[in-house]
Amino acid sequence: MNQHRSGPVRSAAAREAVLAATTRLFHEQGYDKLTIEGIAREAGVGKQTIYRWWSSRGAVIADCLTEGRLFLVEFEVPNTGELLRDIEHWLTTVLTILEARNGGELVRSIVAAAAEDPAVGDGLSESLGVERSLTARLAVAVREGQLPADAPIEQIGDAIFGAIIVRSLSRKSDSGESLRQLVRFLFTPTGRQGGAEAPTRRT
Repeated sequence: MNQHRSGPVRSAAAREAVLAATTRLFHEQGYDKLTIEGIAREAGVGKQTIYRWWSSRGAVIADCLTEGRLFLVEFEVPNTGELLRDIEHWLTTVLTILEARNGGELVRSIVAAAAEDPAVGDGLSESLGVERSLTARLAVAVREGQLPADAPIEQIGDAIFGAIIVRSLSRKSDSGESLRQLVRFLFTPTGRQGGAEAPTRRT
């Protein structure tokens, strides 16, 4: 019976070792220098063990992202009833990571990995709370009339996510002001922009 139970236990331990090793190496040396051989050596397993679960180094990184190993912060959009304030709160948390030591480099490495494995890009979006928390908050805003009923909330989330990635790749040093301006433009009610009147809602 012990032999029967040891297989899954050993497999779980090996998988954990691989993910932990990948996380350490990714933070230390980025994606360009990351190899399956290096991960195997760091984890103390054979390459065949890694390939049993993952097809590539990008696939390993995608799992690290979805399990919350690369970012140690929860990117949640609160719901205080004020949409702009809630989005800005979330954006400030994201910018804190981008502007932290090695934070921008971490995101750039993830983007490089996403170029080889689309699952990494999906994992990054999920990790930053775009598809989960941001989209859910925008859906609430639609239901409460803070956004038009036909607002393309998924596309809005994608646009903000894309702007975050572009800023990371461009290495801008504007303290995130360009992203804040985008968010203010998207979520400031029309009636408060330059004193213009809010448009009449169609029935």
